[in-house]
Amino acid sequence: MLTLICRHFLARASAYYALTAITLLVMVPTLCLVPPGEHLTHISAKDFITVHTRNTPTTYYEGRHGPTGFEYELMHRFADYLGVSLNLDATHHPESVLPAVRENGDLGAAALPLLPSTPGVHYTRPIIQMQPLVVYRRGLHGIQAPSDLVGLELGTLSKAGTSEALRDLQRRHPTLSWKESHELEVAELLARVEDGTLDAAVIFEHQFRLNRLFFPNVERGFTLGDPLSMVWALPSGRGLGLLEAANRFLQDLQESGMLDRLFSRYFGHDDYLEYVGTRTFLGHLDARLPRYTELFQQSAQETGFDWKLLAAVGYQESHWDPDAVSPTGVRGLMMLTNPTASDMGIADRTDPAQSIDGGARYLRSVKDRLPESITGDDRLFMAMAAYNVGLGHLYDARKIAEKRGGNPDSWADVRAALPCYKNVNGTAKHVTATPVAASR
Repeated sequence: MLTLICRHFLARASAYYALTAITLLVMVPTLCLVPPGEHLTHISAKDFITVHTRNTPTTYYEGRHGPTGFEYELMHRFADYLGVSLNLDATHHPESVLPAVRENGDLGAAALPLLPSTPGVHYTRPIIQMQPLVVYRRGLHGIQAPSDLVGLELGTLSKAGTSEALRDLQRRHPTLSWKESHELEVAELLARVEDGTLDAAVIFEHQFRLNRLFFPNVERGFTLGDPLSMVWALPSGRGLGLLEAANRFLQDLQESGMLDRLFSRYFGHDDYLEYVGTRTFLGHLDARLPRYTELFQQSAQETGFDWKLLAAVGYQESHWDPDAVSPTGVRGLMMLTNPTASDMGIADRTDPAQSIDGGARYLRSVKDRLPESITGDDRLFMAMAAYNVGLGHLYDARKIAEKRGGNPDSWADVRAALPCYKNVNGTAKHVTATPVAASR
């Protein structure tokens, strides 16, 4: 039986898998053979590029504003770079991506590891480095070294690249064994560790970051082997024009710093709650949030925010406690100061309806006051940061980021420059901590 944690995750993650086997543009991929050397010309002529990918939270999924995901961002930007439309063919099954690329696709982008001797495909330059990581069920003791995995019920995903690290380890520990799944996704594998079906699993570190909140009984263990390069795959035998274009695009993305910013946007929220904090959050999710859901939804309609984002800010500020108060006098569910409450026309900060209304309108006003040069998610994240630490501190952090050679309009660069402002009790208040990150 799935645990409460897994049920929460599966309910939230269902949208990720809704688009399986559906393309973004309704068109039939070409099945004709493309003469060698003319692949890039052929793509320009048909005015779209067909990319085979996977419908997973770490790659491509349906977000609150439409398709999103780390590799989706890269694919979309590459299509724009070529001046063509993006045609996605999404699947759950990793083993089907490379055959599809070899048969009739233009590109494969599905968190593919760079593996030796893959017939029929060319690989691009590395995009990111993916570090294999051992995770294990809380309560198991002594999981500190590779030799400790011998005798455990151990699992990993087929075709992900993590099995290569296990095979290397098996040469030193011949009795090591594990199960490779062709059907499960990362979240389902972690669910099996969570409920005790597996003792441990090997996934990639950035995958654990993204899923950690939903599995509080799964502990981070240790890294295993060397990092693997994530790459794109292109069919061989059709010339090198598209490969060269992809490599130029990825190099430009890396040199501009955009690649790091995109990675940080999707996987950089690593200040996750630990075991006790996660349990507390999930308990409040059931016991407290339902009382205020309609209020968050009403304020969201009036201010244009996602109601779950407002709820996440409320949790970050007060754990959805309308009577919360700080030693400095900040009070209420949305933790408004007296001047802010006065500016927003709020008479009673401890009244949940007034507090949520005032907090949502204040967040809206902060977002509207930011410089026009800050756009997209960067603008939203900086608005939440300013809500938490104040506009003055945010502007100071932007100046620091610029002095360091960073981009003051990039949340990834500003976040690195933003000090960890603490309240009198010494508790760090970061607006990008887990509840806010989870609302994405």
